[in-house]
Amino acid sequence: MAKRILVADDNPLIRQMLCKLFEVEEDYDICAEAENGQQAIDLALKHRPDLIILDFAMPVLNGLEAARQLKKIMPDVPIILFTQHATGITLAKPEVNIDQVVSKGNPESLMGHVRSLAPA
Repeated sequence: MAKRILVADDNPLIRQMLCKLFEVEEDYDICAEAENGQQAIDLALKHRPDLIILDFAMPVLNGLEAARQLKKIMPDVPIILFTQHATGITLAKPEVNIDQVVSKGNPESLMGHVRSLAPA
């Protein structure tokens, strides 16, 4: 059974690009798309994804705030922060509740991180 991926980004073009990326992957399917951090939480509760990809700069709740709440609700679900601000975020800080940071400037590396965090 394919792993379910939730994508949250306020830019519809980024969401569309991510959906196209996962369309060609047999072992992964997009289960939901969110436009902001709060919608990501609501959809995660509804769809129970195997992995979540969050943008950092989103309205309502940013990616780090959404990740903090999501990890309280579903601590075993890996979260990737897919952002233009990747250089300023370190995973070593305890308040950073994400499993991986991937730069939007290096989108080709995203699938490798998805496969390592949610193996098919």
